[in-house]
Amino acid sequence: MNVQVRQLTKSFGVNPVLAGIDLDFVGGHVYGIVGQNGAGKTTLFNCLAGLEAHGGTVTTEGGRLKDRLGFLQTEPFMLSRMTGREYLRLCCKARGVPDGDLDARNVFDLPLDRYAQQYSTGMKKKLALQAILLQPNDVFILDEPYNGVDIHSALLITEIIHRLRASGKVILISSHIFSTLKDTCDVIHVLDSGKMAKTVEKADFNRLEQAMTDFAVGNKLDALPLG
Repeated sequence: MNVQVRQLTKSFGVNPVLAGIDLDFVGGHVYGIVGQNGAGKTTLFNCLAGLEAHGGTVTTEGGRLKDRLGFLQTEPFMLSRMTGREYLRLCCKARGVPDGDLDARNVFDLPLDRYAQQYSTGMKKKLALQAILLQPNDVFILDEPYNGVDIHSALLITEIIHRLRASGKVILISSHIFSTLKDTCDVIHVLDSGKMAKTVEKADFNRLEQAMTDFAVGNKLDALPLG
């Protein structure tokens, strides 16, 4: 399963958000998308998922991408009076797959019979991730998958990503925690003001991390009595 993105553009009114994005995603690889807040990461993901109209093309072999795409949004939406179990069943039904034994596949040990309105932010994220893992997806977009989750769940998410990669899936990840990208990604794409600024291979991740640290910190902390 490969995905080809060509000259993808997106504007909100007269304000361009994405400008001429060209990317290739190959099965069995994990791709990180990084950039400052407002760089266009979530908008890019929404365009790839078919949630936003856009210019340019997104193509795959053998059908529409959104029919084989699992999208974990930063803040998954759930009806407040729907239980976790009902949510999982709905997501399975939407893709025409049996829900099976949900308790046996409750890898995050979530309270499935509790209403979603009683879930914390991290619990909602884990429920949404579990839902797309039950579907027959070839491509996974994970927008800030580690935000709000506990350390044990974070380790489990990392292992899930490794196994998806080993099974030939395409995985896209955004994260503000660089160490999680180093642990999971094969390639990192740097998005800056709606354009792809650079593509970094795994051998150069440490160099990229240092450059990002230097840019983010600089001499900003010198005025604070931290020493």
